[in-house]
Amino acid sequence: MNTEELWQAMLAQIQFNISKANFATWFKNTEVLAKKDGQVIISVPNNFSKEWLENKYNKLIFKILHSLDEEIKEVKYSVDRPGLKASAAPVAVLESYDNDVPQLEFQELKIHKESNLNPRYTFESFIVGPFNELAQAAAWAVAKNPGATYNPLFIYGGVGLGKTHLLQAIGNEVSRKIPQKKIKYTSSEKFTSGIVNSIKNHDVEKFKSLYQDIDVLMIDDVQFLSGKEKTQEEFFHVFNGLYEKNKQIILSSDRPPKAISALEERLRSRFEGGMIADISLPDLETRLAILKAKAQEKRVSFADDILEYIAANIQINIRELEGALNRLTAYQKLNNKSPDLEIAKTLLKNVIFSPKRLANPEKIIRAVAVFYDLKERDLIAVSRKKEIVRPRQIAMYFLRKELKSSFPFIGKKFGGKDHTTAIHAYNKIAKEIETNENLTEEISLIKEQIYR
Repeated sequence: MNTEELWQAMLAQIQFNISKANFATWFKNTEVLAKKDGQVIISVPNNFSKEWLENKYNKLIFKILHSLDEEIKEVKYSVDRPGLKASAAPVAVLESYDNDVPQLEFQELKIHKESNLNPRYTFESFIVGPFNELAQAAAWAVAKNPGATYNPLFIYGGVGLGKTHLLQAIGNEVSRKIPQKKIKYTSSEKFTSGIVNSIKNHDVEKFKSLYQDIDVLMIDDVQFLSGKEKTQEEFFHVFNGLYEKNKQIILSSDRPPKAISALEERLRSRFEGGMIADISLPDLETRLAILKAKAQEKRVSFADDILEYIAANIQINIRELEGALNRLTAYQKLNNKSPDLEIAKTLLKNVIFSPKRLANPEKIIRAVAVFYDLKERDLIAVSRKKEIVRPRQIAMYFLRKELKSSFPFIGKKFGGKDHTTAIHAYNKIAKEIETNENLTEEISLIKEQIYR
């Protein structure tokens, strides 16, 4: 068995032991470089992949290789080409989303004018963990066979968890493999704006014709279609026209279709007709992996205790992980030295201990009202309407659960209601969470909004 056959046999077996998503992330672009004196050297695309395979999969890889060839006694990993081989796009030295962080020069990434795709977003640069494994696997399947698998694909999750990255990764992969395909990425706000302008200019049909020949359409944040009746009507026609031609449609939202209020039932039905995949909050291990990957992408290095500190304290938004890393990168570039842990804590105190992260009654009421498309005053006012009672009970539940507010305080906060009403609301929601998966999901999504 030559080295190529050996590695292909190993890959064939390892697929039965790990998920498709992890296999695609960590074993793509690997091969056997050499096999001599019982040692096998595996070529990997970058240092991060090398570290991950050494720490996470080395025992499994060695076990399989040894079963295929008993002469193999050791497995080593070598970076074939130094530097992150995550995408064909230029690598930014520093990007900062904070106005108070000095902007250092970096190589500009060009957005494709027709498709609106950013070459930075690729599957190779997308870190897979338990929190996004299903969504990544579904996106990968769609990219390999657009229009035939999971159509439409609906990906939902909180802000900054990678939905846009996945949508654009699909577009970039299809564009790379099938360059003749017409691809379009846009946000629901831009789509709505286009509809509004076309109505004003009396050329709605012309606007819709722009979408007729698209092979892969990606719409980000479709929850913002909520309540926009004319936009929903025109989008329904665009959706149907593409779907009937077996064109691929990919949608993202901060919540599942059933939780988008003021959405036409016929659209909700279309959204639920394909594959629905969620992205939840990343665990500590995955957050740390993301930080290491981002650091390598930016060609910077920080001590493990600093990265562990960031990962432990920023738990909800991946974008904020990168923002924290940007602050440290700016310090390193300007001072020509890496910060120690104490300096890092000082640099990041406004990010990690920002007042906006602290929950309070007003933030809870606002988040619940926004999620259920209600006015804040509706939650507080005296009303027994079904569409208001349940969100109010959920808001009461959050005040008790997150703030430990007393039941009399909660009752007063909601229109001077008796404390027994607050007790009933809390107990009802707490009990229902145990058996109602839909409610559990809604509670989780609202909580993300509260602590943004």
